[in-house]
Amino acid sequence: MTREKNGVALPRVFVARRIAPEALAMLDNQAEVEVWEGEAQPPRALLLKQAACADGLLTMLTDQVDTELLSGAPRLRVVSNMAVGYDNIQVSECTLRGVLVGNTPGVLTATSAEFTFALLMAAARRVVEADRFVREGRWRHWQPDLLLGRDLHGATLGVVGLGAIGREVAVRARAFGMRVIYCSAHRHPDDEARHGLTWAPDLGALLRESDFVTLHVPLKPATHHMIGREQLRMMRRHAVLVNTARGPVVDQRALYEALRDGVIGGAALDVAEVEPMPPDEPLLSLPNVVVVPHIASATVATRTRMAVMAVQNLLAGLRGEPMPHCVNPEAHNVILSLQAKNRRTAPGAAP
Repeated sequence: MTREKNGVALPRVFVARRIAPEALAMLDNQAEVEVWEGEAQPPRALLLKQAACADGLLTMLTDQVDTELLSGAPRLRVVSNMAVGYDNIQVSECTLRGVLVGNTPGVLTATSAEFTFALLMAAARRVVEADRFVREGRWRHWQPDLLLGRDLHGATLGVVGLGAIGREVAVRARAFGMRVIYCSAHRHPDDEARHGLTWAPDLGALLRESDFVTLHVPLKPATHHMIGREQLRMMRRHAVLVNTARGPVVDQRALYEALRDGVIGGAALDVAEVEPMPPDEPLLSLPNVVVVPHIASATVATRTRMAVMAVQNLLAGLRGEPMPHCVNPEAHNVILSLQAKNRRTAPGAAP
């Protein structure tokens, strides 16, 4: 039975994963809500079924909002993605249909930068290898050459993409006494002066100079496999690659071969080309790679703020109000055009 408020049917919303209770509470009496309670993402067939009768979707990065879904969702008005990135959503198709798309920028910047640095340090000092060494009962003596790692202070960090997260990583690296070089779509002279950063004219120059390389670019056609065999061969043999951006930014097969053959020294990955990474992935057989399950923003405070922001976007869009964080504001013009068309074609409308 459809729920109503003040005699008006509440919009129907599908939330594609359990989120913070504080965020869900915001939907009370504002929408008729269905929440997917499974640990894994909702099955594709279920997502399509829910979208078919939904006014709003609150999605995760694993939920594909594409032409197939949109074509079968005539009521859909808002897709609110609980993430900064939105490569899981065909935004242009949403815009054509007058569907607003929201995301959650800014809220996870510092948290993700901290985790990037955690991976950087874990790979540099071989923390995961050392933990495994102890658990396997192999710690029998102190040895001067046991599990030798690399210093961060005095080393060069190459930051690929000086957006909000990349900038925060660079600031932390400078505090550790690292030299920081960067390449980005645009040069940032103010950051160079304020934080002591050095501009690299291109990706190749950055890779050749860096002891550590960290990736902070969005996934789009131009960045797909931007780190492949050719780029890995440019890196120093002891260099460590850190990826907390998107898995397909790196050619995973090429990375495996480079790590296996000693082309580079190590890698630390929060993301993978296929997520979840299957247990028989060749990378997992190597000792010089750290892999974690896409948890760069996974703190209680940050994930709660992300969920609240996603709900705020969702509710604003459903009310016809400006979304706090809208990816495609041009969809408003499409909405207005559709509304005008509907008024002209309504029964009893003036000719």
